[in-house]
Amino acid sequence: MKEHHYAVTINWTGNTGEGTASYTAYQRDFTVQSPGKAPVLGSADPAFRGNAERWNPEDMLLASIGACHKLWYLHLCAVNQVSVLDYVDHPVGRMVEGDGQRKGHFKEVELRPQVLISRESDIDLALRLHDDAHHECFIANSVNFPISCKALINYQV
Repeated sequence: MKEHHYAVTINWTGNTGEGTASYTAYQRDFTVQSPGKAPVLGSADPAFRGNAERWNPEDMLLASIGACHKLWYLHLCAVNQVSVLDYVDHPVGRMVEGDGQRKGHFKEVELRPQVLISRESDIDLALRLHDDAHHECFIANSVNFPISCKALINYQV
């Protein structure tokens, strides 16, 4: 079994001088850093007093799911002679703050990739490879909520 290890630094930058003296005394801003990479500016969702101009953990989860699926999909297309020319996804997720059984959690995520393939590619295979990508995705295999994929695939004009 292969193992991979990841490490980042999350640095809270929201102390306005009083620390967490009260719920409104501090900002939710933070940076995520990893050696050799540009920092990610983060905060809480604005619904939780966060900065709307920064990434929040929910955004990052959605982006991670979509990016992992895309990377697996492109790999599977490459090894199955499906030539992808363009790929754009607009994933959406639904989170609830509590449903009586659990605290806040994601209920579902829907990926909505729009894929452009070459005329020589098999469009049916291109569509089926989304299912394979879902089963391979490390992030999808790590979450406890359903992820669906509503892909739209077109041929290059």
